[in-house]
Amino acid sequence: MKVLALYDYPASPAGLATQGNLLHRGLEELGVDVHSANFESAQEKEWYYRWFKPDVVVGVGYWGHTPHLVMHPQRFGVRPVPWLVVDGYMANYKEILDALPLVLVTSKWVKNVYVRDGLKGDNIEVLPVGCDTKNFAPREKNDPKVLAVREALGVQPDEIMILTVGGDATSKGAQEVMQALAMIDNDVPKWKYVCKVWPQPRTEHQNLIDLQLATQLGINQKVVYTSNVVSRNFMPYLLAACDIYAAPSRLEGFGMIQVEANACEKPVIGIKAMGMLDTMLHGQTALLAGIAQEIRLREVTVGDESGYEEGHRVIFKRGRTVDYRASTHDIAEHLKELLTKPDLRRKLGQAGRKRAEENFAYRLVAQKFINLVTERLGIS
Repeated sequence: MKVLALYDYPASPAGLATQGNLLHRGLEELGVDVHSANFESAQEKEWYYRWFKPDVVVGVGYWGHTPHLVMHPQRFGVRPVPWLVVDGYMANYKEILDALPLVLVTSKWVKNVYVRDGLKGDNIEVLPVGCDTKNFAPREKNDPKVLAVREALGVQPDEIMILTVGGDATSKGAQEVMQALAMIDNDVPKWKYVCKVWPQPRTEHQNLIDLQLATQLGINQKVVYTSNVVSRNFMPYLLAACDIYAAPSRLEGFGMIQVEANACEKPVIGIKAMGMLDTMLHGQTALLAGIAQEIRLREVTVGDESGYEEGHRVIFKRGRTVDYRASTHDIAEHLKELLTKPDLRRKLGQAGRKRAEENFAYRLVAQKFINLVTERLGIS
């Protein structure tokens, strides 16, 4: 089998790039002839089509990337297999995606969203995102690299570190976590809440709003926001430095960082919705908060990126859920349990590590990809 993988290549620390890179690594280690190219580079893609002659092109992205991931290889007679995440209402490309023999998505929830938006679904298979369980692994508290992370963040040795990582912290549920921490602050051991976000214009504004909330709640001295650019080499040590990983996300098609936290033997606080229903087990590897609110839209405005004129209005017959809010009371209860029960932290973390190794190790994901392509496309 000859595979060309299309993603944000060379791989950046971002989720989609890591998703593609780990698939490449897994396929290569399993003996598959595989190359990678940037999904937007028409010239380089065509170069691979002509000399490498791949049996299949797997492209990582969302429905709006269909021209790059599907239509471009089709023009050269190459079979595309898009591996899609969710990003808003799927306004276009239904016929193109429905005509494919195989479409991959990252979770059952993502599949349900695509079916909700009009895809037939019988050609959609779930392929989870892989995890590098060798690098994302348990580390001793006294590891100098782990200690250095905590010291740099201003986390004291006697403080329990709670961590959230994301493009921005708000979408990962940081405001709900802060509200929950304010509710239990007087009843738990000393803690520090660290939010690692990526530097970009929208997060700078959102960070200010989040920190204003922390001030209003009276916990701003215990909340740390950091927005430096870091590599994937740093992330395992950041996760190792925390005691609890908290991300009751408002929108989460898979939750790669939650799986990585589990792989580092960290208990996770999440939400009983979306991709986390595939990745986390409530009471076993994580504590999942209930849904307090669903944010629904009755209409959307789309434009050129969706194949319409700018400002095209789409009205839904029924409101469509676009994101969620986790119960702050549930989050508070779960945080209080984990902050006061080190044995529970250890138990959930160890179970999370075992589940990550058995279900999400990147070589297992690569093997599942091979099996799906073989069964659906007859390629061996």
